Amino acid sequence: MLKNVPTILSPQLLKVLMEMWHGDELVIADGNFPSASIAQRLVRLDGHGCQAVLEAILKLFPLDIYVDKPVALMQVVGGDNVDTPIWDEYRKIIKTSGEKFDDFDMVERFAFYERAKKAYVVIATSEAALYANIILKKGIVKP
Repeated sequence: MLKNVPTILSPQLLKVLMEMWHGDELVIADGNFPSASIAQRLVRLDGHGCQAVLEAILKLFPLDIYVDKPVALMQVVGGDNVDTPIWDEYRKIIKTSGEKFDDFDMVERFAFYERAKKAYVVIATSEAALYANIILKKGIVKP
């Protein structure tokens, strides 16, 4: 057992987060995302939502300060009448984490899938909210 590590983060996920380097990306995927068919590495966090996973990861994971937008979302497909209140929650979580953050990089659906295929890891959740997929680009830890 370790102290101060959010219990939602599994040993497998902690190992993967430690393996990642500056510039590597991770995807926190909602329940509708094709995680298994896209992932190079898949970590399942069934029973958890994206917000809780994001909050826990940001306690340990630095965002890349050398890019304009180290956090990306899948933009809503044209004609899809969907509200995305989870995005406001993400914004609050990121700002509360103390990481440098201005705004999201909005990525077209199929471009998001292509980017996710190159991500170091995809974290599959049971999130029911639509368009809740989020990509984080890892930064550095300064001494």
